[in-house]
Amino acid sequence: MRADYMRYRARMSSTTDRRRSFWAWGFEDQLPTQDARQVLAQSAAALLGVAAPEPCPPPDFANLALPPPRVAPPSALVDYCTVDARERALHTYGKSFLDQLRAFALDFSSPPDFVILPRDEAEVIAALSACAASGIAVVPFGGGTSVVGGVECPLPQGGRGIASLDLRHLNRVLEVDPVSRSARIQAGASGPQIEAQLASHGFSLRHYPQSFEFSTLGGWLATHAGGHFATVYTHIDDLVQAVRLVTPREPNGIVQTRRLPASGAGPLPERLFLGCEGTLGVFTEAWLRVQKRPHLRSSASVAFPDMPSAVAATQGVAQSGLFPSNCRLLDSGEAMLAGAGTQPTLLLGFESAERPVRERLESALSLALSHGGSCPQGPQHREGEPNRGSGSDAASPPSSEAWRQAFLAAPYRQSALLCSGFLADTFETACTWQSFPALSRAVRKAVRDALVSHCGAGHLMMRFTHVYPDGPAPYFTYVAPLPGWSGPRDHAAMVPRATAAWHAVKTAASDAILEHGGTITHHHAVGRMHKPWYIRESPPLVSAALRAIKQTLDPHALLNPGVLLD
Repeated sequence: MRADYMRYRARMSSTTDRRRSFWAWGFEDQLPTQDARQVLAQSAAALLGVAAPEPCPPPDFANLALPPPRVAPPSALVDYCTVDARERALHTYGKSFLDQLRAFALDFSSPPDFVILPRDEAEVIAALSACAASGIAVVPFGGGTSVVGGVECPLPQGGRGIASLDLRHLNRVLEVDPVSRSARIQAGASGPQIEAQLASHGFSLRHYPQSFEFSTLGGWLATHAGGHFATVYTHIDDLVQAVRLVTPREPNGIVQTRRLPASGAGPLPERLFLGCEGTLGVFTEAWLRVQKRPHLRSSASVAFPDMPSAVAATQGVAQSGLFPSNCRLLDSGEAMLAGAGTQPTLLLGFESAERPVRERLESALSLALSHGGSCPQGPQHREGEPNRGSGSDAASPPSSEAWRQAFLAAPYRQSALLCSGFLADTFETACTWQSFPALSRAVRKAVRDALVSHCGAGHLMMRFTHVYPDGPAPYFTYVAPLPGWSGPRDHAAMVPRATAAWHAVKTAASDAILEHGGTITHHHAVGRMHKPWYIRESPPLVSAALRAIKQTLDPHALLNPGVLLD
């Protein structure tokens, strides 16, 4: 195992040496160039029918002045804490539009006072104990990719300070059970780190969220993270065999659930903690179900004359029992953005490590064609490992491959559009097939009205990220001129107007979703952003029970105050 780990460290060194942007998505060197940003801005302006705003260069970290720490790290923790300015900035926000907007304007008014970087579970326990004794709140931090305000660090009422707890050093696959096909993995491991270590054993976790490059196992567990695959193994929950986490309860705050394929012994304890968003405890490791690496792939891209036909075909495939790896429906706007054509397009893909999938693809394709679809390129069948840098190995024809590249580049485009004076963001939900038509109409009208009212113009697109026999997970993307944009001038005055416009759109979308049978979030979590609607969605007795559990496990309200619960 040690030799495997050293080989893994050598492979990953080129990635870990790159520098993350302190304000935008991802690596600094991956933000589109000035010329690319200009092209992107011109395309957005043409789409919206407006003049392209005056662009602005990205902010410079040298111009950032952080408030000094309110408190110092407790003396027992100084060996693995830092007050480095860049680390504090990187741990101030996630990557929502509002996070990037404030960071772009160099508004870092509430950074963590210090960042804790434990090297093992014992140091996690010591950190929670010392912070509780010192009246310092703790925000667990995975890859910093939250888009719902899940890792912000506002000082809670009565608190002395706040620390960010980053598990980046707990990043190993500790054990692999090839007989049961499972692996014990530390919670700080990122997607690429997990896949690199499992590959030497011939396995893959096959969990590929859009944030795959940066997000961590602990973050996935804490947020019900959704992966790339459209059916069956859609959420990290589906892959969990057992979890281990540290709670602030003393003297013994460790929770270790049993490693079982299933159990009827009451409510399953690990289900209590999946989705807790760092409010009940800190995941340190988990046993996950892994799979052999697939090498047999079949795929097709099906175009439709209209969305009702495309939705009917997608519903038919979702209810067919074929369970494709990829069953992603793009409306005409999403298809054009991805270079997949100008019509609503259904991307189908099947894959396997052990048996051919051609017949399953042919059955799904036949079903889609019976709803008026066309497949000019025909089905594609391939064998062997794909040559991809993202880690995703879902089957995909050429048009689907173009969509996949656009999917991975989308967060970088959002940051680039912000530099060019545009508001670009997403929201998502899940609903039944029966409620989808009315929900779609209501959301589209509410959001378009809000965009015109607050931004002067706007464009809205939709795709299904996941599908179930009983309903889809619609994912909406919109772009609009950024209110109050001032080009390369001071941005302080812009932030309130842009924030108000964003809130208006978010409120319109979220109200319409809940009123028409959707959930406030399918896979983006609750955080601080979705909490007003989460409170409306969650049964009152469940919320009361959750507060009681919080009091039991975290009696001093130490962990992530303000998330899920007041």
